[in-house]
Amino acid sequence: MDRADFIHLVRLSEHASAENSKAYRRSVALFAALGYAWVIGCLLLAAGVLGWTIGAMLQGKFKGTYVWLLLGAGGLLWTSLQALWCRLEEPEGVELLPADAPALFEALERIRKKIKGPPIHKVLLDTEFNASISQHPRFGLFGGAVNYLTIGLPLLLAVDRPRFLAVLAHEYGHLRGDHGRFAAWIYRTRLSWAKLNHGLRNDEGPVAAATQAFLRWYFPRFSAKTFALARQDEYEADRIAGKLLGRGVAAAALTEIAIKGDWVNKEFWPGHWSSAATIALPVGPYTAMRKVLVLPLPEDFARETLRQTLRQISDVEDTHPVLRDRLEALEGSKGLPAWSERPALDLLGRRATKWIAHFDNEWCKANATDWKQHHSYLSRVRTRAEMLAASAARNNADEMAEWADLLRRLDARADVRALYQRALEITPGHAGALRGLVLCLSTGERTLRMECLNQLFDNSAPHRWWACRIAVADQEKPGPDGSLDEKALKLWRERLKQAGEAEGRAWEELANTPFFQSITRHDLSDFEKGELQADLARCKPVARAWLVRKSLREFAHRRCYVVFVELPGMDDEDRYHLCRELERSLDLPGPTLVMWAGESPTRAEIEKNAFEPVYIRTLA
Repeated sequence: MDRADFIHLVRLSEHASAENSKAYRRSVALFAALGYAWVIGCLLLAAGVLGWTIGAMLQGKFKGTYVWLLLGAGGLLWTSLQALWCRLEEPEGVELLPADAPALFEALERIRKKIKGPPIHKVLLDTEFNASISQHPRFGLFGGAVNYLTIGLPLLLAVDRPRFLAVLAHEYGHLRGDHGRFAAWIYRTRLSWAKLNHGLRNDEGPVAAATQAFLRWYFPRFSAKTFALARQDEYEADRIAGKLLGRGVAAAALTEIAIKGDWVNKEFWPGHWSSAATIALPVGPYTAMRKVLVLPLPEDFARETLRQTLRQISDVEDTHPVLRDRLEALEGSKGLPAWSERPALDLLGRRATKWIAHFDNEWCKANATDWKQHHSYLSRVRTRAEMLAASAARNNADEMAEWADLLRRLDARADVRALYQRALEITPGHAGALRGLVLCLSTGERTLRMECLNQLFDNSAPHRWWACRIAVADQEKPGPDGSLDEKALKLWRERLKQAGEAEGRAWEELANTPFFQSITRHDLSDFEKGELQADLARCKPVARAWLVRKSLREFAHRRCYVVFVELPGMDDEDRYHLCRELERSLDLPGPTLVMWAGESPTRAEIEKNAFEPVYIRTLA
């Protein structure tokens, strides 16, 4: 099913749900039953064919077709049993017992009684900025379920007790009453079909082909048909949280979690990893997180994050509604909430400090190798920055901009504005310096920011799309008097459209022209090459890599690259996803296409055309 058909079916399910909720739920149940009927029918057919064939053979009859019948029926029986007893992996985390956190379990029991929910069989503590309740079937598609509540330690550190209990009430709300049990059953069934679909994707043979054909037809239609149910369930869970803790508390919890979660990802973790510049051994993050998450967030960051979050639109990628829709359903405020002053960590009682220390130690063990590699990387960055600092009087514009970029890698808050300005004095209109200077300027310096963006747009075609995105984002923010410059916003939006089309043409050319057409040896400096090799070393599946520079008609002077990687021991689907991830993460000075050595291109073709490898993994 293509995306357009999927979206169409989702919209049909939403309309059906809105017109007659009971009839919609009946249709969902019937469609779910179709999947069960297929599994049971295949099982009975396989058992019948096996019984008849074995019976005939025991009576002394033997034909060559009986062998094929046995093999086919055996394969069908095995596939049916896989579907019936498809086991989902249990959530990860440290199990909490009532004796570990009596206040938490007492709160859970109060919530359970109020919503008349089923018992929670296991409570787990992990390190995600989240909380979730999940049901895992005991016997695949059939049988009862085990209820898991997973609580993230960072969430306990970020919000106060009433807001945290609103989160728990929301999660418990997914299991309330008959409606909750039905939605939870459908959710478990979705997970089971998804796992079965993934597990059978590489099986071969006629039985596997027939099974895969059914799943290709059934699974996307089941997902689309149940989408409205899953989204309704989120709104209903919010409503229950608002009823138990108050709509204002539930709304404030949603907003604070959205903003603080973004801050943890964008500010805390980069800052924590940057301390590897001076500390060779890993440092546990959760003790530090405990101190900073109770402090008010910078107002500029909080307001901008909230503004961007409220602009999001609910789509079919996720059954969770976006923050704006959830706040409107709760009739809650869309402004910044008062920040939590006393975190809900006290629900863990006297052992809270023990759990923080435990997860700090676990994090250090799990990230020891990455931390040491990052320490080495930052040491190389510092060494290069010191070299450029020593030659400051002789540096050209490229070197001044590189020096400033390196200092920002060491510390995102480093004051390097003067270095970018010096680069622009040496070479007016220097693209790297203009881009760096824009990032240094505050939102209050809008006039200077727009001047730099205009210069960047005029002087550097490869940077136009970036400049347009920043300019549009700036122009969409109201000025001090609350007004918008509609003329400038219209201009930059038109420029963004044109620049985006050019970027699309460039990527199409990079991705769709023959791999080895218009290529030359890479042009990386020793420092850039070392950073690429360090990135590839951190990606354990990569055994060997080649790098070439590719010339594009769209941007004749732009640095563009193709990386070929050898990924032994992986299937093509996993290779595909890893290559897309590498395209986002590799630190190269231009757009990068990553391809794996397989059928096209083959390793022999790569070795013949892509020059010598840029990286070969050494065996320990």
